[in-house]
Amino acid sequence: MLESLALKHNINFKFGALFASNGRELLSSGIHEWISVPARGGQDRGQGLHAAVEAAFERARRAGQANPILIGAIPFDVREPSCLYVPAGYEWREQAPAEAAGEPPGVPDLLDQRSLPDEDGFKKAVEHAIVNFRHSDVRKAVLSVVRELRFAGSMDVGRLLASLRAQNSQGYLFRIPLPDEGELVGVSPELLIRKEGGRIVSNPLAGSAKRQPDPQADRAAAEQLERSQKDQYEHRLVIENIRSILAPLCGELHIPDGPSLMNTAAMWHLSTPIEGVLNDPAMTALQLACIIHPTPAVCGFPTESAHKLIRYVEPFERGLFTGLVGWCDAQGNGEWAITIRCGIARRDTLRLFAGAGIVEASNPASEWEEVQAKLGTMLSACGLAA
Repeated sequence: MLESLALKHNINFKFGALFASNGRELLSSGIHEWISVPARGGQDRGQGLHAAVEAAFERARRAGQANPILIGAIPFDVREPSCLYVPAGYEWREQAPAEAAGEPPGVPDLLDQRSLPDEDGFKKAVEHAIVNFRHSDVRKAVLSVVRELRFAGSMDVGRLLASLRAQNSQGYLFRIPLPDEGELVGVSPELLIRKEGGRIVSNPLAGSAKRQPDPQADRAAAEQLERSQKDQYEHRLVIENIRSILAPLCGELHIPDGPSLMNTAAMWHLSTPIEGVLNDPAMTALQLACIIHPTPAVCGFPTESAHKLIRYVEPFERGLFTGLVGWCDAQGNGEWAITIRCGIARRDTLRLFAGAGIVEASNPASEWEEVQAKLGTMLSACGLAA
């Protein structure tokens, strides 16, 4: 069965998938069943993606799995095919300790790189979005860039993952095999949804500032982010959107009055941890993820209008970037992170992605600097300067 799947979908079976968080990691092996059904409508029981997953879980149970699991990624545009599978086997284990962040692992020589759009094109897109805000109902749009790197040889994704772990030990670390022999790899700071029994947690981020090497300057950057009316406004759009979605689903919902600071090795973020208790504990983590995604943190507000603007001004398809990556088991528990601080490795090419939330008060030059800073996570893991 695995051989026929490999031929049909051209899947690389040299490794399984990995998703790590909260001190533990999920590792899968082999593929019992591949699921490419788009996630649009995935919140509806008995239909579309939900029906496909339930049917796959039942077949896995008949094959001897006590609690089958789903792992993989969902694209930004939920009308596109999903990249999910029920593995032939999996295990949970204590997360491997991160080695001290030192010199990044050696990589093949960098032959060339390009940005799509380039600096001028991105700034013009930001200007276009700001003009659009003044003549439409759109209040925020997230615009992104692709940095494509070409090396003299194939990238060692295992070493890249180890470097990401060392530099970002608190993030959601992931490595997902793709049908075209590529690999999605990254370390996201942002949790869309975690479900354990009837309890849920979400930790949206919106509003960012680059970390500074000097401790005093770094603290000043964090304090400036906290005081920024532009970033606070951007963050509120995200929180109020998620509140409007989760409140009808929860008997209890706890949302702090204002955001706190979260930091990664490269960035400061405004962060709001949200906790709730579901009215219907039978709702699955995947259903919840499909209801919430995409949030204004990765798309904009209002969602559909912002999505149209993004399709108009971005000169590429995002694919899995700003989608979801994670897992869900047959009991409905699971964890889905936003697919950011990531790249797609394919032979000698590594495509990196970064985005920034644009509001009317945005400055095109500052937004360009922000996306370059966010690229720094993956570039540093490659031993390259941002």
